[in-house]
Amino acid sequence: MDLVDTVVATPRPRPMSEARSLANAAYRARSSVLEMSARGGCFVGSALSCVDLLVELYFRQLRVDPIDPHWDARDIFLLSKGHAVPALYAVLAERGFLRRERLMTHLEVEGSVYWHPNRDIPGVEFHSGSLGHCLPVGLGIALERARSRDTDRRQSQVFVMLGDGELNEGSVWESLLVAPQLLSNGLTVIVDRNRIQANERTEMLVPLEPLRSKLEAFGWRVVETNGHDFPALERAFELCGERPSVLLAETNRGCGVESLQNRVGGWFVHASPTELELYQRELLASHRAAWGEQE
Repeated sequence: MDLVDTVVATPRPRPMSEARSLANAAYRARSSVLEMSARGGCFVGSALSCVDLLVELYFRQLRVDPIDPHWDARDIFLLSKGHAVPALYAVLAERGFLRRERLMTHLEVEGSVYWHPNRDIPGVEFHSGSLGHCLPVGLGIALERARSRDTDRRQSQVFVMLGDGELNEGSVWESLLVAPQLLSNGLTVIVDRNRIQANERTEMLVPLEPLRSKLEAFGWRVVETNGHDFPALERAFELCGERPSVLLAETNRGCGVESLQNRVGGWFVHASPTELELYQRELLASHRAAWGEQE
């Protein structure tokens, strides 16, 4: 095998019941994100683009235990694009790490559900939000695990999710450069490639393309896939992990809500009651349409 081969994932059929179960979890998580947006506002577009990725991770990929979130041999997930944390909180609630009702305390003074990942929430591994930090942290964790004398810890995996706009940070590229030289496996980077950062298209600010070939040149295995297709995501993750890997997930900002989808201006949303009702109707319609259901 060449040092820098790439694999483009192809969907593998799965039982309808499993695909539907994952889609239902993603629908509920998106609904929770919208509800949080009405409680002081949040970065809805970025959160909605990565919900499916998080559902795939927490329901099929990560070795974690909601009953024992600090289990020593667990897999580690770091959300480097911390402003998308409503999606993480919502999926953690779906997975059983916390009660869904706790999400409705978003931004309350005495609460711990706020705009960036908070380790007071079960399942959150690292405070993030200042972009470019989590890949260096994830690399350090992966190195420690790889050198552990404990077999279970050595077998654990580290996953780091980056926003594509976050790739403008130099610390990301420093870690991308060194990781393949230090690790043989155990680290997977997920790039949420929705092609929008803040209020502008990524390619209009600091162009990233040809992104795949750049990552290959640094020594990473690159897998490209649709970030909203669960069968494709499962196959893509199967192709990662043999050595430091990057999953380039093509996504849509605001996915599932027509009024917000792929909108440059949909970065931060503080939904009014009327807007929340509209967004929830659009989300339900999108979910039903995906399964050929009538309203």
